[in-house]
Amino acid sequence: MTSPTAVDVHAHFYPESFFKIIEAEGAPFGIRVDRSDPKGPRLAGAGAPGPPLDASYWDVDRRVRAMDRAGVAVHALSLTAPMPHWARGETARRVARAVNDAMTEAHRAYPDRFVGCATLPMQEPALAREELERAAGLPGIRAVYMGTNVNGRELSDPEFQPLFERCQALGLPVLLHPLTVIGHQRLQPFYLHNFLGNPFDTAIAAAHLVFGGVLDRFPKLQVCLPHAGGALPILYGRLTHGQSVRPETRGVARKPFKAYLRRFTYDTVSHSPEILRYLVATVGADRVMLGSDYCFDMGYTRPRDIITKHARLGRADQARILGGNALRLLRLT
Repeated sequence: MTSPTAVDVHAHFYPESFFKIIEAEGAPFGIRVDRSDPKGPRLAGAGAPGPPLDASYWDVDRRVRAMDRAGVAVHALSLTAPMPHWARGETARRVARAVNDAMTEAHRAYPDRFVGCATLPMQEPALAREELERAAGLPGIRAVYMGTNVNGRELSDPEFQPLFERCQALGLPVLLHPLTVIGHQRLQPFYLHNFLGNPFDTAIAAAHLVFGGVLDRFPKLQVCLPHAGGALPILYGRLTHGQSVRPETRGVARKPFKAYLRRFTYDTVSHSPEILRYLVATVGADRVMLGSDYCFDMGYTRPRDIITKHARLGRADQARILGGNALRLLRLT
C-alpha cells in the first residue's frame, strides 16, 4: 500500500538573505548575527533564538535530504522568531521581501517539495498590506505566517483587520506562532518561556481572535494554531463557561466559545500521543495537520511517528492528518 503524502505545516526557514539584512541593518534595532560558533550562526536580540542554527535551515538541498529521511514530502516554509517585528520602515520592508523571495526561490528549485508562508512587517500595517499583496502573487506562496502578538499588540487590534480581510479574500490561511510570550520574566528559568509560554500565548491569541470578533467578521478565514493548539483545547470549557457568567465577554462573540474550536486548524506538535488523540476527538481529524517544528530541539525529527505509530488512529484519519488536510488548505491539489 502506498504511504500517504506527508505535508509539514510547521517547518521553519532562515534564508541567508535574512541574515545579511540583519548584519547590514540590524544593529540600530538591537539584533545581530553571531557567526563565531563553528556549529552555525546565532541570532541575538529581538527575541531571537539563541542556539546555533544548522545549515538545514537555509540549504534547501540538505533540507530535502532530511525530509526524505523523515518521510516528509512537502514543507510549508515559515520564518519564526525573530519575525520582522523588530525593524522599522524600509528595513522592515526589506526583511519581509527577502524572506518571501527566498521562499519562492526554494519553491522554484523544488516545486513539489516547498511552498511558503509569507512573513509580513505587521508592526507597520500599511507596509504589511503592501507586502501581502506582493507576496500573494509570488510562485509558491500558499499562506501567511503571523506571531501570536505583534510587539505586545493583540491580533484583534483594529489596525490588523484589513489584513485578515485581505487574507480571506485571497484564500490565504493564516498560521500562527508564539512570539514575545506572556509572563516572560517568570518563565526565564528552565526554558519555561518555551515549554509553557508558547502554548499559553497561542491560547491567548486564539481567545482574542474569538472574543475580539475576528472570526465572526471573517467567516471564511482559516487560522492554524501551532503546538496542537497549545493550552486552548484543554481550556475551552473554562472559556465557554466564562461567557455565560462574566459581563466582559457578553456580546463580543456570536457563539459559545466551544463552537469556534473547529474554526481553527491545529498541528501535531504535542509530544504526547494521548494529547493528540484528545485533540482529534475534540476538533475532528479533518482539522489536524502534521507539524514538526523543523528543526528545533523542541520539535520532531520523525514527525510521522506520533501519527502512524503512537496515537492509535485509523488509517483514514492518519491519511488526513499526514497530508490530506494540508493539501486542501494550502491548495496543493
